[in-house]
Amino acid sequence: MASATDGLDDVQSDRAAGVLIGQACGDALGVPYEFATPPGAGEAAEMTGGGLGGFAPGEWSDDTAMAVAIADVAATGADLTSPEALDAIATGFLAWYDSGPADIGVQTSAVLGATRDRLTDDVAPGALMTQVAADYAAEHERSAGNGALMRTGAVALAHLDDRVKLAEAARAVAALTHADPLAADSCVLWCEAIRVAVVGGQTDVRGGLDLLPPERRADWARWIDDALAGPAADFTPNGFTVTALQAATAAIVLTPASHGHAGEHLQDALHAAIRIGDDTDTVAAIAGALLGAKWGATSVPEEWVERVHGWPGRTGADLVTLARVASHGGSGSALA
Repeated sequence: MASATDGLDDVQSDRAAGVLIGQACGDALGVPYEFATPPGAGEAAEMTGGGLGGFAPGEWSDDTAMAVAIADVAATGADLTSPEALDAIATGFLAWYDSGPADIGVQTSAVLGATRDRLTDDVAPGALMTQVAADYAAEHERSAGNGALMRTGAVALAHLDDRVKLAEAARAVAALTHADPLAADSCVLWCEAIRVAVVGGQTDVRGGLDLLPPERRADWARWIDDALAGPAADFTPNGFTVTALQAATAAIVLTPASHGHAGEHLQDALHAAIRIGDDTDTVAAIAGALLGAKWGATSVPEEWVERVHGWPGRTGADLVTLARVASHGGSGSALA
């Protein structure tokens, strides 16, 4: 079982509850503009649906669907570094894959498809999927896509009280589909940033540098500093996990807070993330998880919470509950 985090106070609990709903709202806002024309300067994104998957208005995409599969396991109180938890997450990913998702990344599709083809009753799905991902990375020079980073906010909810364990979990869950070390590094950095935001209310993407291998810390420090300097529009295209992290960071940090008003900054930063363009739903989903952790579920506009929905038949309110359960050490069972 994961270490309990029942020590969260009401404010911290609200921040934890904001992680998934923040991600989902960013995702649904970004869907209509993915690899299309983004909103112009001063123009707000809208949850009109469509996009590459022909989504319904307010429907989240693969980014949040895969995060839900992780959060469902976290909500059982599992240690996400354990083989049993990784098996359960892999099984959740395959259930989503089997549902025939309208949009799925090339690398993720290849890994999940090969895992499904090779999976038998006597094979552990987590170990198999991790090996398939490693084989894919060995055969493809560019395998550090943003597909692991887009879903990693859910991982942070399971280990808010142990940053070292959290870093291990981020790497293990990333490796299920993305074996490139840069993909894992980005997940470690973002999960630690979410943990710091939930626990302390701060935004610090550099805070996890010490959790990375020494030989890559200087590169990541430089990449993050570039994002902090901006402008945000520089970080496109953003299918690469490094550029996606930079884009999300820039959108959050370079968007001024309106007199410190939580809801306004969350909304403004998500619109800024989408205006960067390219992989808009993913960048906004990544940003939304950290913004939700910073400002809390109560900062998300009610109309957004009421509108978002997606696989596997969940609502925005369901995500708030799921994140709250996962962040408090689990309830023994995930939501039905």
